[in-house]
Amino acid sequence: MNGGQVIGSVKDGLAFTLPLVGNKYCLAQVDDYARLPRHQFPHYPPLRLQLEARLSAPDLPGTWGFGFWNDPFSFCLDKNGLTRALPVLPNAAWFFYGSSANYLSLHEDQPSAGFHAKVFKAPRLPGLFSLLALPILPLLFVPFFTRCFRRLARLLIKEDARQIKLPLTEWHHFDVSWVEDQVSFFVDGSVILNSHLSPKGPLGCVLWMDNQYLWFDPSGKPGYGFEDIRHQQYLRIRRFSIASK
Repeated sequence: MNGGQVIGSVKDGLAFTLPLVGNKYCLAQVDDYARLPRHQFPHYPPLRLQLEARLSAPDLPGTWGFGFWNDPFSFCLDKNGLTRALPVLPNAAWFFYGSSANYLSLHEDQPSAGFHAKVFKAPRLPGLFSLLALPILPLLFVPFFTRCFRRLARLLIKEDARQIKLPLTEWHHFDVSWVEDQVSFFVDGSVILNSHLSPKGPLGCVLWMDNQYLWFDPSGKPGYGFEDIRHQQYLRIRRFSIASK
């Protein structure tokens, strides 16, 4: 998948690997929503995701993680035509890692990089609403307008997160419990975050590793690109399960 590999199976365990590359997008991903329109994504609360995971190194380039989201920025084309053509507002409940090249929070009091449990909740507006934003997209490269956009986005997109400090090169058990009015995150049986934000379904399940970064900080200077991978890296996952509560 875009240069990355996923070896194994959900039942027996998965290894996500990325090759040594520079300035080129690489992705290794497993999901259960490929080529589905967003309204047919498979998951609603109450639901529980559990798995064990470990990393090849604590600080990797790019992003990786696992959990539920609505794939808000994708473009998907199959034999039946477009399934997801326009971006929408994000809804997610997941364990997420972003390298220090990332700044991925709209709220200054929330983690913007590193490893954390995170929830995004936003209205389910039709994708056609994003067409209204097309004329102003060039303005997002002007710091003043970017700062204004961040303030507007905070009114629509609610966010809750908790930074997690762990020896990620060791196996740990991760648990996402999603109900109608709350999402709870557990690591090795201990509660990391109880959030009263609950994302709007339906959502898809995703497990991934890539080398991209996105910088969208309060100063209004956006950035996007791909980090060089100079050492072989992997994410290993085992004992994966999704079950209705």
